Amino acid sequence: MDNLLIIQDIVIILFFSIATIFLFNKVKVPSIVGFLITGMIIGPYGLKLIKSVDEIEVMAEIGVILLLFTIGIEVSLSQIVRIRKLLIMGGGLQFLLTSLISFIIFYSLGISLSQSIFFSCLISLSSTAIITKLLIDKNEVDSPHGKISIAIALFQDLMIVPLFLLLPILTTQGNSNFSIILLKVLGAFGITALLIITSKYFMRPLVHQFAKLRLREAFTIGIILLILGTAYITHQAGLSFAIGAFIAGLILSETDFNHQIISEIVPLKDAFNSLFFVSVGLLLNVQFVFQNSFLIIGLTILIFLFKVFIIVISVSFLKYPFRTALLAGIGLGQVGEFSFILALAGTNLGLISSDYYNIFLSSSIFTMIITPILYQLEPWIAEKLGGVESKIISKDNLINTNLKDHVIIGGFGVNGKNLAHVLKETGIKYIVIELNPDTVKKEKAKGEQIIYGDISKEDILKFVGAERAKIVVFAVSDPVVTKVGLKNVKKINPHIYALVRTKYVNEVDELIKLGADEVIPEEFETALQIFRKVLQKYHIPLNIIMQQVTLLRQESYRLMRKDDMDVSVLSHLDEFLAQGLTETFYVSENNSNINKTISELNLRAKTNATIIAIVREGKMLPNPSPNEKLLVGDTLILIGTHQAVDQAIEILSGGIFE
Repeated sequence: MDNLLIIQDIVIILFFSIATIFLFNKVKVPSIVGFLITGMIIGPYGLKLIKSVDEIEVMAEIGVILLLFTIGIEVSLSQIVRIRKLLIMGGGLQFLLTSLISFIIFYSLGISLSQSIFFSCLISLSSTAIITKLLIDKNEVDSPHGKISIAIALFQDLMIVPLFLLLPILTTQGNSNFSIILLKVLGAFGITALLIITSKYFMRPLVHQFAKLRLREAFTIGIILLILGTAYITHQAGLSFAIGAFIAGLILSETDFNHQIISEIVPLKDAFNSLFFVSVGLLLNVQFVFQNSFLIIGLTILIFLFKVFIIVISVSFLKYPFRTALLAGIGLGQVGEFSFILALAGTNLGLISSDYYNIFLSSSIFTMIITPILYQLEPWIAEKLGGVESKIISKDNLINTNLKDHVIIGGFGVNGKNLAHVLKETGIKYIVIELNPDTVKKEKAKGEQIIYGDISKEDILKFVGAERAKIVVFAVSDPVVTKVGLKNVKKINPHIYALVRTKYVNEVDELIKLGADEVIPEEFETALQIFRKVLQKYHIPLNIIMQQVTLLRQESYRLMRKDDMDVSVLSHLDEFLAQGLTETFYVSENNSNINKTISELNLRAKTNATIIAIVREGKMLPNPSPNEKLLVGDTLILIGTHQAVDQAIEILSGGIFE
């Protein structure tokens, strides 16, 4: 019966995990935090619902393997190339400064060299899961601080591989000479490189064979075999299971099956990850936390402020404004989930004592808890702390701003560039405000009327002549910047026409209240494009389609924003479908019906559609005879019902209609 206790423990963990996900989703806190707290409550130091963690740790190890595998397979080389500057300079500088300064602090406190290095690595990592959830919830993934945060988090995720390679080296005794340590480093990297090379030529054809079987269970089992098999090989080679899983993911990310692999593995990863994070919480001594509460609270605050400070410095180095740097710092101020993985591995290697582990674990959990709370202060930060930024307009911004009745464009992404191009062609004066310093430098070199600045700031708006401007267009991807900027520009010039682009419909009403004259939600514009294309395929007249689109756009898409939209306000489109219409068909040089006569086509008998005329070499041939042949370059004029014309076009195109 004792062997069945693990089933009991899993049932307890999964039961509390479901409750945790539900509860923490309600309060908008990432479930990772809930899993950690759940482990504290039900573990041997809490309610003692689970007394032994040995068996759970085995499954938690599987969770780590699957987590590292998904990191590897989701790493897109094209994404890395696209954000390489933010990734290398932002992420690299943050990691270097955090680990270096924290190492100096730990070592000066009398902690051993290897432990100081280990602790500094733990603190350097942040939670990708938490920052991603916060950005998605607030629709800020594409905002400047969102892109920077994701780039820094991605760099930290990539650093997990060398950190795992570093762990066995840190366990080397102090009397070992430099050559032995160097040999271990080279050996670890050599084994990793060898595995990557051999896996590349072994895994891809193997996955192809799995897919050729056309059996889902064979494909899934085969992928799990590759993941665990590679992890086992790296473990046997003296490295960790996680390194092998990451290598497997990295190799399979370059195959045509990566999306299917992710869809098969992610549900397993999520289930086992809950076991991992709960198992981490199981090891935390709740009594120790209460006995050392002041120490842990103080350490939590110090770690969070320290990380925010370093990230602000790193992002400011890239010439982004203080607000952007501060928001990135708050989002990444916590200690990450990979730190728990490293801490657990370090515990097994004797790098961290139980007391140090409890202090680290509890303070890290609290940094995760306070991050979502502080992140809710973003609007206040945008309005109040923006004044900390310099109000001096740099020499780079000294361009012609003595404009009148011009257009102010906020953001120079795809929408901003297209608008600027059209305005330039039509001779309408405009000026662009952009926060990316690289974009400003590059576009200014091309002669673009662009300045570096934050469109939410009154000083910037006044500098570009907002009080004299006719239109302001918010094409930025930061909802908070848009709202603050809209409020400020309307304060400066109440008569300016404010056009706002937003991704989500739930922001429309608030933007209108803030003074937006027109809001264009991308969700609805996409829906309207689909609506238009579908009606065109049914040959609804273009003027009728445009009438419907205009109707739906009225009053900021009010009709579409209703849950119970009244379709009776639209024109009766079904009447158009029942009516006849005229359509044209061009006979191209590769058409299979060339030189066939009208009687051979027999369109009227087959479809009830009639060819009433042929336009040939610029001349009209009305009422062509049944013996008239179709020639290359002919334009046929058809008449019939919508259904008849569609069927006729299918036959004329070479299709077979029964």
